[in-house]
Amino acid sequence: MFKRIGLFLITNILIIATISIITNLLGVRHWIEAEGINYTSLLIFCGLWGFIGAFISLAMSKVMAKWMMGVRVIDPNKASGIERDLFTRVQRLAAAAKIPMPEVGIYESPEINAFATGPTKSSSLVAVSTGLLNYMDSQEVDGVLAHEISHVANGDMVTLTLIQGTVNAFSMFLSRVIAFAVGRMVREDLEFVVRIVTTIVLDILFTILGSMVVAFFSRAREFRADAGGAKLAGRDSMVAALEKLRKYSNQPVDERGAAIASLKISGKKSGFMQLFSTHPPLEVRIDALRRNSIR
Repeated sequence: MFKRIGLFLITNILIIATISIITNLLGVRHWIEAEGINYTSLLIFCGLWGFIGAFISLAMSKVMAKWMMGVRVIDPNKASGIERDLFTRVQRLAAAAKIPMPEVGIYESPEINAFATGPTKSSSLVAVSTGLLNYMDSQEVDGVLAHEISHVANGDMVTLTLIQGTVNAFSMFLSRVIAFAVGRMVREDLEFVVRIVTTIVLDILFTILGSMVVAFFSRAREFRADAGGAKLAGRDSMVAALEKLRKYSNQPVDERGAAIASLKISGKKSGFMQLFSTHPPLEVRIDALRRNSIR
């Protein structure tokens, strides 16, 4: 956990340093004027920067997921055995959800998991781990695949991108407004340094707080995908899949998936770290499905 937090902080410091250099090169400093802040210009800049970064991540999501997880995309013309069966299942569920056929892939990992990603419904990827194929039966696999297809059908990647972009924009805007006010409280010869340091600290703080907001919406998205999976594959299949995930929840997590944790069907955090969890506890998700009238 501490390794991840350390990498997170270092990454943000590098991002902020890059932003500071670029804003100086582009002459953006005139947006914070001697008389005060040009709030409109600053807000526009932060909005553009925040959303452009989020949408670049979305556009690259499928390519990056393949690279990070070593996904082997199934060629339907050459597939046989398990691969053919997996492709056919996804094809059937995609047709039921009325979405274009996603790419289907498998990645080597003992982790029992799967994920869906892609910038649009017509350019998506559904990938499952070898661990999932080894431990789950036919009914459970259907539940997992239906859940992932529901993410694609619901447009969850775009939704989370918009939320992330909004969080990015307001984090940048608020940190610079507060840093400006703090800078005015010190001697003139220290003002520039104080503003830079304050901006970096606040950017990191607001990014951490913002990640809680994104995680909250991600958890809500999981309940919706579970309900969608139950409609596509049947509630029994969806519950069975989540029960199997809970049974093996103590297995090690594939660390390669840290950057795409929100895309997977399950994740685990405890205590205070649940505020940063992109997935609700499995027992809560199972209970929600069982109380639902979906058959």
